[in-house]
Amino acid sequence: MEHDADVEKIVHDLKNIMPFKETTVPGDIVLVVAEHLLYAVVSGIERDVTKRDEWWHLTLQLLTVPPKQVVWTLREPQFTGQEIFTMGGEKRFVKAVAFEGWAPHVDQPSAAKKVTKRPMLKVIK
Repeated sequence: MEHDADVEKIVHDLKNIMPFKETTVPGDIVLVVAEHLLYAVVSGIERDVTKRDEWWHLTLQLLTVPPKQVVWTLREPQFTGQEIFTMGGEKRFVKAVAFEGWAPHVDQPSAAKKVTKRPMLKVIK
């Protein structure tokens, strides 16, 4: 129970000192508050189609030694830092950090994937 109060105080303090984003997208670096504070890179966000409500599979690459990939099934308010949630009976918090000058890498369509328009014939009357 003491750990739960600590998480809430840590989150409160972090919101005063960290430049957080309001949204979370693949490529973002998030701060995770669990047993420890750690960073992770969001490598994917996919809708969980097995659930009726809107739940999402959040794939994280934990920036630990060694690096570790985890997939958590969360609602949007949980992975955007709008609410503290529990996993395995322990409180957790996830929120994207707004690094100055940092933009997540977004894959651009390659030349092979681009749709080319066929030349149009001109109608002459």
